[in-house]
Amino acid sequence: MMDKIRDWFGFGPMTQVFGGHGHDHGDAGGHGHTHGVIDPTIATTDRGIWAIKWSFVILAITAALQLVVVLISGSVALLADTIHNVGDAVTAIPLWIAFVLARRKPSKTFTYGLGRVEDLAGIIIVLIILFSAIVAGYEAIDRLINPRPIAFLGWVAIAGLIGFLGNEAVAVFRIRVGREINSAALIADGYHARTDGFTSLAVVLGAIGVWLGFPLADPIIGLLITLAIFAIVWQSSKAVLTRMLDGVEPGIIDEIHHAAEHVSGIERIGQVQARWIGHRLHADVAIRVADNASAKDLIGITEALRGELSDHLPALAEANIRLAGENGQNIGASHAHHAPEPFKVAGDLASGQLEIVDTSAGERMRLTIDSHADDLVATVIIDRPEGPETLALGPVAGDHHRLESSVAPAEPHEFEARLILTAKGREQVLPFKMVEPEGHHH
Repeated sequence: MMDKIRDWFGFGPMTQVFGGHGHDHGDAGGHGHTHGVIDPTIATTDRGIWAIKWSFVILAITAALQLVVVLISGSVALLADTIHNVGDAVTAIPLWIAFVLARRKPSKTFTYGLGRVEDLAGIIIVLIILFSAIVAGYEAIDRLINPRPIAFLGWVAIAGLIGFLGNEAVAVFRIRVGREINSAALIADGYHARTDGFTSLAVVLGAIGVWLGFPLADPIIGLLITLAIFAIVWQSSKAVLTRMLDGVEPGIIDEIHHAAEHVSGIERIGQVQARWIGHRLHADVAIRVADNASAKDLIGITEALRGELSDHLPALAEANIRLAGENGQNIGASHAHHAPEPFKVAGDLASGQLEIVDTSAGERMRLTIDSHADDLVATVIIDRPEGPETLALGPVAGDHHRLESSVAPAEPHEFEARLILTAKGREQVLPFKMVEPEGHHH
């Protein structure tokens, strides 16, 4: 029961920050898993915008109610708290803009999209929290030096309580949704709302103190709340800056290693890298497999690992899996590549160029498209003596004009093959042949 209460108020386990699933590990012989739901980027972005809209509405209503009491009571403390709540509502604007920009498709300039704008919004929010702390400290010190009478103490206390309840509702809402979609900026904004909620509660305690005959109770409590705000500044800035510098929680790397344990055929895990782009995770994993593994085995192993990673890390947007040699280097980059001549694609569904290219992840079959039909799906089927080799071509970083295979085509790179294009019920088969340059041997 206590764990549920703590989780409701945002103090529960932080497992959702790196995937949102739980583990129930038994003995060494097996593992039980409860995996979270995998949300597409567009779904999580829409949910983030939804959270920001309702947060803005709640805080705007709260500030409006407090402003009415400020006008009839003349309370400087309540005025300061109202300013804080207005500032908290204003933080919705940079997050709203960030989530809207994150929905834009990747371009030639921003090949990963604009997810990083969310981290920039987090920095702006931290600065707003810092400004709130400075304002709160100034007001508290000013009231200590120049005490001011407060009229209508009952109404001031009620307004402070409304401010507390409004901010706490928004805090719980933002933190919960922020954890669901792995948004450090939204979580930081939730803690900001909670800080302003305590500031509102301090107004209530200050009003009670004044009513009991202690006029300095309000500014003293204000100073304590200022210290709490500075603590939140430190906590939130560390989280947002870590993400901006491509830092991840250590649990993410452990989870990647754990996912690999479920895939047979992987002898060891080499270098593992991961980073957040907005609230979507991108991973780069080097694996070592048996030297006698066939091309079909490699495809099966990499696809199995990609599936396990997606199950263990629902926030995962892309997993780049490459083969590592004994020294940990990428096999695809350890030798010079002599590519066959590209195949010119000229069909009703697409036109462009199909070729074998060297990438940072190794050799890949790439289709660069000049024009194409909507909802195009491309597949290469290579005729091999041991059986057909199938390479599905998918968009690179969301770019539908550059489709690549997730694994390297098997050697040798001299073969007859078919490029199969499908779009909206139509299919076109384009036979082609690739020939390795003279003098290229394996």
